[in-house]
Amino acid sequence: MSTDQVRQTSGARSTAEAQRARVVRAAVGAFARTGYHATPVTEVASAAGISPAYVFRLFRDKLGLFVAALEHCHERVRTAVLEGADRAEGDSPEEVLSAMGQAYAELIADRDLMMLQVHAQSACEVPEIRQAVQRGLGGMVEAVRSRSGAEDVEVQRFMATGQLCHLIVTTGLERLDEPWVGVLTAGIRHVEPVDPEDTAP
Repeated sequence: MSTDQVRQTSGARSTAEAQRARVVRAAVGAFARTGYHATPVTEVASAAGISPAYVFRLFRDKLGLFVAALEHCHERVRTAVLEGADRAEGDSPEEVLSAMGQAYAELIADRDLMMLQVHAQSACEVPEIRQAVQRGLGGMVEAVRSRSGAEDVEVQRFMATGQLCHLIVTTGLERLDEPWVGVLTAGIRHVEPVDPEDTAP
């Protein structure tokens, strides 16, 4: 293969990777709104500004696209909590976990990111989605445990609190003035979620 052919091949691969990343970002938003089963690939293609045929050149099918979007979401979460750990005021497991928790609380203000995880859990009857959710949970547990040095019971509590944050934010409990709400929200840090439609120009 000539040098020019190598350059052309490399350029085509780079373009395809950039398009793939753009489609994944569009897919996160589309699937976050209507979930795996109710979201057609045409909607993702429209959001990404490309044809459905090109989406299928980049991903084998809708399931592959959804799993790629979910894996992108999981990677963002892991990256955010690890970066949060780097901002911890001290090295104790408690301080590192606290910083990780704050980073996660800020991250789920991105409603798309949060709702995609919720929809993925609701579609776990699909083996590939269930396995992707399991991989994401496993990667998160290992990242938190290895970076914080916390005991397993503390890591379990951290993960459980994250799920409770999801429940509070998705159901709008922070805006509900009822005595029982305080039982669930006491001590929970979160940031008001941002609806992408509210920030659109």
